[in-house]
Amino acid sequence: MTDIEQKKHSVLVIDDEESIFEVIEGLLYRENYNLTYLASGKEALSQIDEIQPDVILLDLMMPQMDGLETCQRIKSNQRWSHIPIIMVTALSSKEDLARSLDAGADDFVSKPINSIELRARVRSMLRIKLQYDALVSTQRLRTLNLFNAFLS
Repeated sequence: MTDIEQKKHSVLVIDDEESIFEVIEGLLYRENYNLTYLASGKEALSQIDEIQPDVILLDLMMPQMDGLETCQRIKSNQRWSHIPIIMVTALSSKEDLARSLDAGADDFVSKPINSIELRARVRSMLRIKLQYDALVSTQRLRTLNLFNAFLS
């Protein structure tokens, strides 16, 4: 069993259309993720600490606070900047892709969503998140060991 299969991972879906969440939920059903749906970027920013997602699927076009602004706010916060974000949008131009990546997104999926592509991209982002978590854990252990050596 791989590290990705051992832990039940949390995927946060941020989209103003609940029907998109239902589609994503159906596409990721066999992956056994904890899926959470929020309808706006504002909701996500207020609940992200409670949810602690491993990956975020973020709609680009939303009213009030669009996906680009939501992405920028998440990535600019040190507590959340390590969470991989996959932009999900009906827009598919190279300019849209560039704007999403410039805002801090880690990947991009176009609507209509292809199930094989979505699952592969989420797994890819989970591998990156697991590597980040392992590095942080190793760094904490080294710091603790240095601190204990200093006290000895």
